[in-house]
Amino acid sequence: MPEPACVIDGRSLSVAEVTRIARDPQAQVRVDAGARQALLQSRRLVEAAIASGQTIYGINTGFGKLANVRIAPDQLDRLQANLIRSHSAGVGLPLPAGVVRAVMLLRANVLLRPTSGVRPELVDALVALLNAGIVPLVPEQGSVGASGDLAPLSHIALALMGEGEVLLPGGSASAAAAISDAGLAPFHFAPKEGISFINGTQAQTAILALLVHDARVLWRTAVGAAAMSLEALRGTPAPLDPRIHAARPHRGQIETAELMRELLQDSEIRESHREGDPRVQDAYSLRCAPQVLGAVIDAVRFAEETVAVELNASTDNPLVFENGDVISGGNFHGQPVAQALDVLAMTLTTLQAIAERRVERLVNPDLSQGLPAFLTGDPGLCSGLMMVQITAASLVAESRAIAMPASIGSIPTDANQEDFVPMGMAAAFKAQRILLNAQRVVGAELLCAAQGLEFLKPLAPGRGVAALYRRLRGLTPPVPPLEDDRAPGPDLERLAHAVAAGALDPATI
Repeated sequence: MPEPACVIDGRSLSVAEVTRIARDPQAQVRVDAGARQALLQSRRLVEAAIASGQTIYGINTGFGKLANVRIAPDQLDRLQANLIRSHSAGVGLPLPAGVVRAVMLLRANVLLRPTSGVRPELVDALVALLNAGIVPLVPEQGSVGASGDLAPLSHIALALMGEGEVLLPGGSASAAAAISDAGLAPFHFAPKEGISFINGTQAQTAILALLVHDARVLWRTAVGAAAMSLEALRGTPAPLDPRIHAARPHRGQIETAELMRELLQDSEIRESHREGDPRVQDAYSLRCAPQVLGAVIDAVRFAEETVAVELNASTDNPLVFENGDVISGGNFHGQPVAQALDVLAMTLTTLQAIAERRVERLVNPDLSQGLPAFLTGDPGLCSGLMMVQITAASLVAESRAIAMPASIGSIPTDANQEDFVPMGMAAAFKAQRILLNAQRVVGAELLCAAQGLEFLKPLAPGRGVAALYRRLRGLTPPVPPLEDDRAPGPDLERLAHAVAAGALDPATI
């Protein structure tokens, strides 16, 4: 049976629902009737304000530096259409269809809030486009994240008008043709609706929502990889003692240690070296995994809290209030979102950096506690997984190079009217790339740790690690143990895809 429609009301949209709608092209969206009625009342206040003749920014004035230009009453509809056309200035490759679907969902949800003052028909038209599977072509570059994501949102609005292009598998088509083929009609923007549509943070917020979902899955998988490496390297679980973490009670640290303990329960490998091990301590990449990966999940939680607010916040402009006031403000400024994206970029760089250090320990015979060099049974004739660590190192180096925060890099725009901007989309693109790198590095650690376990058989790892090992070996196509040398690239990509899909998430095993 198909999943139920996602009901939007401007108040309760979640990261889980955003992810579902973004990644399921068949998923449907429905507008809450009560929210639609409240929006209609808000629209009546806007129409009354227009009829009164008062000067209202963006409704009967120009935009930005041109706010002091009064627009004639018979030109107000044209003003909105011109705004959308002129601001459709994006360049570069198209945003992925799933991201655009998320942006459309977020935009419809925010416009449904009574502060937007648009006609309910605008929300209906956007939802109809989404439900028809029509995805506007939105170039990924061109937004600085102040006054919102003007260019990305304008390209979506342009498609609603029956102009611009939409994405098709392997190419694009005219929006006019796609709308006609779906039995829909182009939407005509009325006063205030154009500026309300394109003033908002929904492009950067959509990417943040998807990243937050994927980062939490990746964190759990990275904890699983760390536990598997601890077993393969015959490390001690003593630093996971709950008393240690209760003495420094950061939430993420406690959660990480608890998950690692669960994964390592009933380990035969641990029992085999409990006595007579000359080591007093393991290296930091093993011993301090709860502290490091705990800080990672705490940072992800910060980003989750930010996006949870932003998904249901009024970020358009101007805003309409119950007493009829229409006030221009700055809720479209993307600083909170851009900052959360930068935090994610930095913390996911940390996650992959410590994973790479464990990869090095696994393949390096000077550090691997008796495992063969580069995890091959015939070192010298075979190079084994030597290059896997090199690949991981290159990914970490790239992530470190691009982890510099974008949200501190303001360049004034709009004739210095917008004199401090957050560069939210730049932060988003960096964080996306770093996430992909991190998924690959964690996949590399899983590949090496699983291979390390092969040399400890018949001893079995902890129950959770054993289940993760079986899941890894049972992937389709399979990732079998390394015997003779083979190209590790396909295995690495297969594991990276499995990590991204959540197939190696301990929560699903």
